[in-house]
Amino acid sequence: MQDLDSIGKWFDAIEQIQDVLSGLKVIEFDGTCIRLSLRTYIPKQDVLCLQKIEETNEPYEINHEFLIEVTDGSMEIKNVEMFPNDIYIGDIVDAAKSFRQMFSQLALMETSSSLEWFVRKAQDRIIQSTLRRLVAKSASTSRQSVEYLDRDEIIVAHLVGGVDAFMEVSQGWPITNSPLKLVSLKSSNHHAKEISLGFLCKVEEAANSLDVHMRQNLSSFVDAVEKILVEQMHLELHSDGTLRVSFFVNKMMKFCLIMTLALKNHASWIHDS
Repeated sequence: MQDLDSIGKWFDAIEQIQDVLSGLKVIEFDGTCIRLSLRTYIPKQDVLCLQKIEETNEPYEINHEFLIEVTDGSMEIKNVEMFPNDIYIGDIVDAAKSFRQMFSQLALMETSSSLEWFVRKAQDRIIQSTLRRLVAKSASTSRQSVEYLDRDEIIVAHLVGGVDAFMEVSQGWPITNSPLKLVSLKSSNHHAKEISLGFLCKVEEAANSLDVHMRQNLSSFVDAVEKILVEQMHLELHSDGTLRVSFFVNKMMKFCLIMTLALKNHASWIHDS
């Protein structure tokens, strides 16, 4: 009888959430597992405008299914699987488990709140990660590739010359259009791990002191960071020419040469056009 009462409460809770959240449907429920389908609208048009990106073929709606395993009787969340598993929600699942443990003694209102909290958080993450990946993909060029790592909430720009620039995003970006922040530089070449703290600090300070509007736009910020790297390496080589040239400096010299040739070719292409 207690199990039937718990199941009834979950059905009531799900009905309430379906009324609040559009795109959510219950596919199956067998007492210990509940399968939900979630249709998420992606507000990409706003972001395309803010980031000055041309229209893409990315869909405006994304569909996911969730298989939620619950503890028999108490109905506490035990595990969650998402299909397709293309967005990281591990931290949300862990938080949902703790949420249910905190409110396991409470009634229907809290049951509804915990489930609704999980679905809302998962949907927010889907929107956020999808938009960030879209912007990163749009910022990628033949000269550099950009990707978003949703587990770490970090954007990585793989620049010419074997240098990776790690950029921190604020909680609401890119919808809020808040400025990005350069937090680290690393060499992608395993034989050249030494990027001096002094060099890193100089590049970080210069990059994070750029105009806010430039740091809001990912493509502009990546180009600016690349330009600062070249300029700073020229200064380092000029002031430190009598010292031992490390493997990383050699790589950066090649990077400077490649960048100079690329810029000349680009200018030549524009002139010919």
